Amino acid sequence: MRLLIPGGAGYIGSHMVRYALRAGHDVTILDDFSTGHPWATADCEVLEVNLLDQERLNQLLAGRKFDGVIHFAAKSLVGESMTKPDMYFRNNVVGTMNLVEAMLQNGCRNLVFSSTAAIFGNPRAAKINEEHPKKPINPYGSSKLMVEQMLESICNAYDFNACCLRYFNAAGADPLGGIGESHDPETHLIPNVLRSLLRGGSKLKVYGDDYDTHDGTCVRDYVHVNDLAQAHLLGLDLLEKEPGFKAFNLGNGSGYSVLDIVNMCSDVAGCEVEYEVAPRRVGDPPSLVADSRAAINRLGWEPKLGSLVDIITSAWLWHKTDSDQ
Repeated sequence: MRLLIPGGAGYIGSHMVRYALRAGHDVTILDDFSTGHPWATADCEVLEVNLLDQERLNQLLAGRKFDGVIHFAAKSLVGESMTKPDMYFRNNVVGTMNLVEAMLQNGCRNLVFSSTAAIFGNPRAAKINEEHPKKPINPYGSSKLMVEQMLESICNAYDFNACCLRYFNAAGADPLGGIGESHDPETHLIPNVLRSLLRGGSKLKVYGDDYDTHDGTCVRDYVHVNDLAQAHLLGLDLLEKEPGFKAFNLGNGSGYSVLDIVNMCSDVAGCEVEYEVAPRRVGDPPSLVADSRAAINRLGWEPKLGSLVDIITSAWLWHKTDSDQ
């Protein structure tokens, strides 16, 4: 397939690019490098543009034919979305609308969209399936839910197909090396724990220890980034067989608290993690764990790196060799 991957220089996007190339697909990256990295791009064509620049976007994509678009380009920091909600709705909603319009103009009908478990808000069940109420508690989650609703309406109105994949916590690094998780600022737990071990100095901050969980810290479901990449290609395959709008939750179905992750990182690295408890972050639900049976049964998704030890080990190997450390 000929694939366009907006956000292909970012964390999950760059892993998607390599996964698709290894599967024999022809890939074009579209990125503005506002958060992505030139070093993370693979040996493929790169189109540099911001999705909000509709005129340039249309110029770059005019006459281009792609079998599918896998869309990662978005703002994704929960805390930042609380202080800059306008930026999140503009980038995530308007940017996606511009991309869809360019796709329609060029006869490209299949989109896999990078969504998030943040659309669900505070959980009402131990594991969250696709039918769980959608009540986001931060602008980031709200912006992603708005995009899902927009895509469903477009699929109903036009010859257009979309598959929304709601990640829980993407983690880990490509076991073959070369790329991994590198954000600035870094807000994800596993890289922050591992960086604290490598850099020393200030203690890791644990945000809140009074949640209604087994040890008082937030519980999350971690899924390896390469397993997410597998699901995206399966999503495109499903759209070819079953046109229309689809949505699936992606996680391993196991919840780990912040302190569980701290302890596992200590075990993998062979040294103790020093941390201090800080106030809760606004917009963080106490627990998010996926029920991914629909993805397993309908997509044929088979996570290969579901073990938390495998996930953390791949991240540790990346951070030890990352030239930015």
